[in-house]
Amino acid sequence: MKATHLITALFLASASAAFAADGHDHGHEHKPLHGGVVTEVKDMDYELVAKPDVMQLHLRDHGKAVDISKASAKMTLLAGAEKQEVELKPAGDKLEAKGSFKAAAGVKVVVLVSLPGKPAATARFVLK
Repeated sequence: MKATHLITALFLASASAAFAADGHDHGHEHKPLHGGVVTEVKDMDYELVAKPDVMQLHLRDHGKAVDISKASAKMTLLAGAEKQEVELKPAGDKLEAKGSFKAAAGVKVVVLVSLPGKPAATARFVLK
C-alpha cells in the first residue's frame, strides 16, 4: 500500500513541477523595446522610458501593442524625500508626459493605468 502512495506522490510532484515550469511562458519576452525598464502586471508588459524632459509608457499585451487612444495614467515619482505626480496622456502608440522629471537611477515610479473595459493596473518601476 505504501508503494502505491509513494508512486502517486511522485507522479503528482512531477506533474505539478511540469506545470510550474510551463506556467509563465506566454510566447513573448519581457525585454525593453524602447530602451526603458519593463515590468509585467496581469499578463501585460509596461515599459517606462524615463528622461529628464519626457516620460513615456509603452504597453504590450502578449507582445502586441495595446490601443491606448482612450487610456490614461497617473504616475508618481519618488526620488528620496521628493515626490512628483504626473498625468500621462495618449501620444501616438504610447502614454506620455513632457516636463522636468527626476530620471536618475534608483528613482522609484508607480503608475496607475486605466484602460477602457479593464480594471486599473498598478505598475511599479525602479529606474536604472
